[in-house]
Amino acid sequence: MVTIVFSHPWHGSFNKAILDTITAKLGSEKKEFQVIDLHKDGFNPVFSEEELAVYNQGKALDPLIIKYQKYISKTEQIIFIFPNWWNTIPAILKGFFDKVLLKDFAFNYEGGFNPLLSIDKTLVITTSEHPSANFDYFINHCFAEDMLASVGIKNMQWLSCTRTSKGGDENRKEFLDKVEKAIL
Repeated sequence: MVTIVFSHPWHGSFNKAILDTITAKLGSEKKEFQVIDLHKDGFNPVFSEEELAVYNQGKALDPLIIKYQKYISKTEQIIFIFPNWWNTIPAILKGFFDKVLLKDFAFNYEGGFNPLLSIDKTLVITTSEHPSANFDYFINHCFAEDMLASVGIKNMQWLSCTRTSKGGDENRKEFLDKVEKAIL
C-alpha cells in the first residue's frame, strides 16, 4: 500500500493540487493507497501531559495515532507532501513524527537505536518560494537521515517546487507533470 502524509491546512493550495495529481495517478493504476490528511483529520501535534506520561512505554492514547500506525504498518511506499515553512517542516508534521513513530512501533533501543519499520520507497514533495538549495541540508540530512532512515523509511527521492506562488501557472504545471512521472 502507498501511504500519503499530507500536511497543508488549505485545500485550495498548490499542495492539494499535488495530492490530487498523485491520487489520480494511483487510482488510474489501480494501486491501493491511503491519505493521512493531518489537518482534515484534526490531528493534534502537541503532547498532552497524559500522552507524555506513556511516551517512554511506546503507548498512544489518541485513537487517531493508532489508526495512523495501522496504515504505516501496511505501507510499502510513503509520500510526504508539505510546504517548507521557516526552512523546515510544518509543526503538524513534526508532531506526527513525535506522536506516531513511537518506541517499539518505529524503533527500539535494544543494543542501540534500531529502526523497526521497513518502508523501502519514499517520496518527499515540498513547495516554497525559495530555491531548493536553501532546504537541501535539512531535507537530505536532517529529514532523510535523522528522521526517516532512523526508523526504517528508506530510499528517499525529493521533489521541490520553488517559486510556487510567483513562478506562474507554467511553473506549477511543469512541476505537476514531474510529480506524476515520479509516481511509479
